[in-house]
Amino acid sequence: MDAPHCAHPLLAAALCLAVTGPGLAQPSGNDPAPRLGLALNTVSATEAGGCRLTFVIRNDLGAAIDKLVAEAVLFDTEGHVATMTLFDFGTLPEGRPRVRQFDLAGSSCEGIGAVLVNGIGTCEGEGLAPAACLKGLRLSSDTDIEVTG
Repeated sequence: MDAPHCAHPLLAAALCLAVTGPGLAQPSGNDPAPRLGLALNTVSATEAGGCRLTFVIRNDLGAAIDKLVAEAVLFDTEGHVATMTLFDFGTLPEGRPRVRQFDLAGSSCEGIGAVLVNGIGTCEGEGLAPAACLKGLRLSSDTDIEVTG
C-alpha cells in the first residue's frame, strides 16, 4: 500500500507524521524491549566531606529483581581511575521506579568526572535469565557526570 498523500494540511498531518516520522524506528510489536533504566539523578556533598550519588532505577525487564549489584568504576575529572566499588541496588519491583543513594567517603563530588558501570555482579529474580540485567541496561545522567557502561 502506498503512503497517503500528505497534501491536506490539517487532516493528513498526523497520519503523515505517523507514516513518515521517527516512529518507524521503534521496535515492532506490542511489547517494548526489556530494559533496566539507570539514571544518575543528583550528586551532593555529604556532611562528612564525601559525595552522595542518587540514582533513579526502573526495572522493566518483565520480572521483579530480588537482588541487583553493579560493579562501578569512578573516574576523576582527568579521566584516571579513582576507585572501584559495588553498588547494591537491592530489590527492584517490576514496572516501578526506585531511588537508591550511595555515599562515597573521601570523594568530593567535584572530583568525579565519570561513572562506568563495569558489569553486573548479581542479577537475581524468579524468571530472569542471568544476563538479563546487563542486556537490558540503559544508562543516563541528569548531571554533568557522564555514566557509561
